[in-house]
Amino acid sequence: MAIQLRPAVPGDELEVAGVHVRSWQVGYRDLLPQASLDAMRPEDRATRYTFGDPDPTLPKTIVAVDDDGAIVGFIATRSIAAEPGKVLALYVEPRHWGRGIGQILIAAARDRLAALGHREATLWLLEGNARGARFYAADGWHLDGEHRVEELWGVQISELRYRRAL
Repeated sequence: MAIQLRPAVPGDELEVAGVHVRSWQVGYRDLLPQASLDAMRPEDRATRYTFGDPDPTLPKTIVAVDDDGAIVGFIATRSIAAEPGKVLALYVEPRHWGRGIGQILIAAARDRLAALGHREATLWLLEGNARGARFYAADGWHLDGEHRVEELWGVQISELRYRRAL
């Protein structure tokens, strides 16, 4: 399977949201309440995306597309001057985990943020997400000591911040 990267465009919302929801439902199964995971619907998540908006302060999303044109993963970044670049989300369709799609996406995000002048980037990872922690450590990210608790999709989550030089 060959993977192509492209910017997310209007019309990709539901497909990206499907990847997002399924990734949460599989990847966070033992970390978040099952009832909350079961209640997640791509249709609800899709309304939150701003694909194609030219505002440079809004998140920008890159999608990974397979040979059939299906979106199999995505990464969202945000660039705000005088702040580290931010990786806001990285999710891959669970049936494609372990195939290097996440590595391709994170490399593209690093390149994008560096091209925009960022010297370092940060991201937040769900506390207890050992798979994600291994992935980011292998890519050179490290914990920087920051912690936060926030509500996402009606669920209180605890997150740890990672940082990496670009």
